Amino acid sequence: MSKLGFALKRITPATLAVLLTACGGSAPSPSTEGPVADWPHWGGSEGGSRYSPLTQVTPQNVGRLKRAWTYHIGMIDAPEQSSPTFEGTPIVAGGRMFVCSGMGKVAALDPETGKELWEYRYTADTTGSYLLNCRGLTHYADGAGYAGECPGRVFAGTLDGRLLALDAATGKPCAAFGDNGSLDLLKGLGKTQPGDFSISSPPVIVDGRIILGGRIPDNMRVDVPAGVIRAFDVHTGALVWAWNSAPPGELPPEGEPYVRGTPNAWAPLAVDSERKLVFVPTGNASTDHTNIIRGDKDHFAASIVALDAITGQLKWQFQTVHKDHWDYDIPSQPVLFPLQRDGVEIPALAQSTKQGHIFILNRETGEPLFPVEERPVSLTGAIEGERYSPTQPFPANPAFIVRRELARDDIWGFTPWDKGKCREMFDNANWEGVFTPPSLRGTVYYPSFMGATNWGGVSVDPVNNILVTNTTQVPAILRMYPRAEADRLMAAGKRMTPSIGAPYAHTMEPMLSPLGAPCIRPPWGTLLAIDLEKGERLWEVPLGSTRDVAPFPLWLDWGVPNMGGSLLTASGLVFIGATTDNFLRAFDVKTGQELWKARLPGGGQATPMSYRLSKDGRQYVVIAAGGHKYLGTDVSDALVAYAL
Repeated sequence: MSKLGFALKRITPATLAVLLTACGGSAPSPSTEGPVADWPHWGGSEGGSRYSPLTQVTPQNVGRLKRAWTYHIGMIDAPEQSSPTFEGTPIVAGGRMFVCSGMGKVAALDPETGKELWEYRYTADTTGSYLLNCRGLTHYADGAGYAGECPGRVFAGTLDGRLLALDAATGKPCAAFGDNGSLDLLKGLGKTQPGDFSISSPPVIVDGRIILGGRIPDNMRVDVPAGVIRAFDVHTGALVWAWNSAPPGELPPEGEPYVRGTPNAWAPLAVDSERKLVFVPTGNASTDHTNIIRGDKDHFAASIVALDAITGQLKWQFQTVHKDHWDYDIPSQPVLFPLQRDGVEIPALAQSTKQGHIFILNRETGEPLFPVEERPVSLTGAIEGERYSPTQPFPANPAFIVRRELARDDIWGFTPWDKGKCREMFDNANWEGVFTPPSLRGTVYYPSFMGATNWGGVSVDPVNNILVTNTTQVPAILRMYPRAEADRLMAAGKRMTPSIGAPYAHTMEPMLSPLGAPCIRPPWGTLLAIDLEKGERLWEVPLGSTRDVAPFPLWLDWGVPNMGGSLLTASGLVFIGATTDNFLRAFDVKTGQELWKARLPGGGQATPMSYRLSKDGRQYVVIAAGGHKYLGTDVSDALVAYAL
């Protein structure tokens, strides 16, 4: 035997695959080993972990991912003042993929080809809605022996306050649900205006009850509908229970069932079916930045609230901001996971916030699993007559996920000239750290209304005890205007958030230099991982480049503002779009090393998902590349799938 033949006998199949690829040979077929899994919920599981058990795509072969198919949902035509944001995460259940747009379409696809199997189109009044989005759908299947209509059904919320029930096999409305498949969610809310109540996040289901909140324009005017959480019968649409986030003992106005102006829940809910609990991330009482008029309506604001899913009764509450003046409502789904600590498994919940905190709680009791301290906060610039909390909750671990201090030396610009302009903005506004109150002078608002994190939230790897999240690090200037001055300025054409009925209106603008760059040293966006057993940061890397927002050659991997979430896989990968540079990326979950990226046809302001339907099939990674008008990314209507 020749020496060459002897050597070849020692080459493994994996090594041979690499050699063949390098020499121009064909790549091996994807492995048929490993698990099969669908994606039946918006967050992957009912607890929203965004974790896939799939292992076909690995850190070693992810570089070979190629576009497998593209589906166009058709939604880029929209009113000029609104933003069509195709940011939905599809679900895969019962061998089909289901996806929605904010422009009145629900579709079923073949998950392996992207071929449309059916579509359902509806007309929704989007008056008053500026974000035309649908983040996802909800699937429900009856058990064996069910003889009624729609043994499998798909639920979709609309921007004009309806809940649709469609047959998963045909797309036809389920006639027995509500009024021929459509449930009017405005009933029971009292007087409403167009745009007052909409559904952008998918409902959840527990024991035949479909449970949902809704989006309310809580920064536009005082008199808005109640932030009520309701459960309906999954077959008929009959109301089962309702929980209004009013302070205990407060009664609704005469003739109305719920207290108006109470905190809503626009982000996705999470479910623990075993314990029959639903977890509600609450928003703000109206209006966002003026507390003086709320009374005690912010009792349940900016909180994680656990409700009994069967009765709607309150189990516990944990508040993340007291007397919120910053629109630091909870923007993301609570994530449920088993926390491994000293060999003991604890039922845990992770909640990310706009202000840059991650709270880790026992989901049975609401008690923090890492220390949380009440720390004094600044009252610099406090407005006379407003109501403030002198302290705010700070988790000791995990630590603040954005830079904690923002000093004058952190103010940045490409040139001395634009850096000087940024410093002028900083010097002419109040800043004494996070929770510096909004002021008449103007306040540096950091993290800003986009948050350190937003609706993208966090992902959790329950096997390796790792939490992953993306952050945006761009300050803004928030300025309050007394009512009379605000009305005069708005009449003269100045744009501001009106807060009708409140004693103040406000303006809120990102701190950008005259050259369009954030007035803070990069990175402006990061991806980071946290060890959940210790509460310590494992790694942090810049997320995204300045491509698509800066002229060539200023394409720098500095990290950019982002919107969307991440996906984790059991093979050790993190997939995320979210950035302003129109890429989907893959990272190593253990190190943060970027392993792969693919150019998207539009901004990937969505959360990717993954599935594999059979042992001999391929694992797909799918993301909506719809873009986001207000983030400045390219608008598209493409749903893109990748596979080996």
